[in-house]
Amino acid sequence: MDKNIVQKAREYAISETEKFGTPIMDHFKLSENKALELAEKFDVDIDIVKIGVYLMDVKLGEAIKEGKAPEHIQMSVDATKEFLKDFEISNEEKDKILNCVGAHHAQIPFTCKEAEICCNADCYRFIHPRGVFAYLNLLGRRFDNIDNCLNQLEKKMEEKYSILSLDVCKEELEEYYQEFKRLIKGSYLK
Repeated sequence: MDKNIVQKAREYAISETEKFGTPIMDHFKLSENKALELAEKFDVDIDIVKIGVYLMDVKLGEAIKEGKAPEHIQMSVDATKEFLKDFEISNEEKDKILNCVGAHHAQIPFTCKEAEICCNADCYRFIHPRGVFAYLNLLGRRFDNIDNCLNQLEKKMEEKYSILSLDVCKEELEEYYQEFKRLIKGSYLK
């Protein structure tokens, strides 16, 4: 595979983040680092994982700006198809990358381990402490009270916790998940 594609995918994703403000760079880097760690652990194609994790939310910011956040996955798949046209890669590599992008919310089946890795790496954005604190900072700018922030955080934590599929990720995130759930529950004034 052309190594230039990996760098171009990262540059494209970062340019979209700079243009639209999301995903926030803390989340981008957290899922990038975890995806690379998992790719090495499971001995899969690291370039596929890199491209997948870079492009899985490439259109999230635009979708949010247009009021179409739930459509960001398909928008990102479409943008990835267009992006990949500029590179010579095999159909198998293209299919794996598209599965990484399309399956990162586990709404469609994983057809490769690389896609499962991207999905699980994405979960760290909303369960790992670094991701949670970054998300709360973002939510503080969106909402006018802490209850709305906590409700949204809990919703995203539940969504991501429910799709964790790799045992190593479940084990690593379980304690954080339980502690944040406890803290959120205890944070509401009665």
